[in-house]
Amino acid sequence: MRIDIITIFPELLCSPFEHSILKRAVEKRLVEINFFDLRIFATDKHKRVDDYAFGGGAGMVMMIEPIARCIDSLKADRHYDEIIYMSPDGELLDQKCANTLSVCKNIIILCGHYKGIDERVRERYITKEISIGNYVLTGGELAAAVVCDAVIRLIPGVISDETSALSDSFQDGLIAPPVYTRPANFNGLQVPDVLLSGNAKEIEKWKMEQSIARTKQRRPDLL
Repeated sequence: MRIDIITIFPELLCSPFEHSILKRAVEKRLVEINFFDLRIFATDKHKRVDDYAFGGGAGMVMMIEPIARCIDSLKADRHYDEIIYMSPDGELLDQKCANTLSVCKNIIILCGHYKGIDERVRERYITKEISIGNYVLTGGELAAAVVCDAVIRLIPGVISDETSALSDSFQDGLIAPPVYTRPANFNGLQVPDVLLSGNAKEIEKWKMEQSIARTKQRRPDLL
């Protein structure tokens, strides 16, 4: 998979891809991450990528011209399965969305700033808009990193035990059951006996019951 991220602050995005699972995915060449500084595609001497909004109102708007130049240059070299704009009014990111994106070959993610981007960018170029929650961030970079993390970990080979991702919360529409490790008894806090029994059938039954109970209690909207 190749993910090209368009941003005016590429330095904000470096750290998430330099550690842990995402770093290993890049090193194993299972994913290629590229950052494109939008200011490079500005033509004036000040490298401006924003301007005042027609019709007035507070805040600046990201201009169509630099964005169009950047996306057009990328599309000239390859086909993109999705061109994503990180926006608070986009489709809410969930596990189903992450699963769908994980099978894509090439993706562009555009990070907005200020009051947003010129609407004509959305009309002409954007194929999918994604939000990570019902709140507003100062820019799309952190949201883009969240999307990348959710998607990349699903690519075969990224996680050493691929069944681990399949048992995550939300994969089956339920919250994951509680998990335990050694010691079996900590100051009187005991691991449930069924998990120590070695009875695989009973353990799976317990896990399903716990998932359903937790979902009813904590996220009944999922049922």
